[in-house]
Amino acid sequence: MNLQKMLNSLKNHPKYHDSGMILIHNGVVRNHSRDGKSVESLSISVNHQKVKDIIDKNKKKKGIIEILVDIKEGKNLKVGQDLMYLLVMGDIRDNIIPVLKETLDEIKGTASVKQEIFT
Repeated sequence: MNLQKMLNSLKNHPKYHDSGMILIHNGVVRNHSRDGKSVESLSISVNHQKVKDIIDKNKKKKGIIEILVDIKEGKNLKVGQDLMYLLVMGDIRDNIIPVLKETLDEIKGTASVKQEIFT
């Protein structure tokens, strides 16, 4: 996973100068679950075809130029470790912010499975 490389890729995109924003989500392993339990590590599995389908669908939305995602897959991902980079480039924030949220929610809800390992 290399956020700078992904960002550089967008800046070299042929339509970069049509963009007004690159919005970045950087998901990390938290030290606690949503309900407050202490987390030691995390395991993630990804359905890469579903991720591709989600990206392809959301790239067609108004104002979106490009969407890039990189998800760390594996077992025993430690607290503080980067899990996901999601970058959305487009024209204006009114178009980009909802697409980032929708893309993130779809990936987390239908294309990846997370298992927290508690201390």
